[in-house]
Amino acid sequence: MEQSLKMVKLVYDALDKKLAEDIQIIDIRKVSVIADYFIIATGKNKNHVQTLIDDSQEALETAGFKMREMEGYRNGSWILMDFGDIVVHIFDEESRNFYDLERIWKDGKIVTM
Repeated sequence: MEQSLKMVKLVYDALDKKLAEDIQIIDIRKVSVIADYFIIATGKNKNHVQTLIDDSQEALETAGFKMREMEGYRNGSWILMDFGDIVVHIFDEESRNFYDLERIWKDGKIVTM
């Protein structure tokens, strides 16, 4: 399994385990050079959003992957975690509806797990 797909699977499993809502994986390799995949999910509230990020980060770092950057943790309405090959976006419901990344990245391919 290629490295970026292994990373996607680790995050997907962590998010699913912690009951993230509406997990979407978008393959953006053919439309952007910033990453291979975006993972987008929704948390029920600030604490849930932060827990989803914490568990995803732990799963990736335990597997030996290093995070490049994280933004938005303190606010907790949209947290972005950049691991190079993948970028994880965890939103609260209001922010996810407002920013609508799936529409912005509609030229990417939806991946199912």
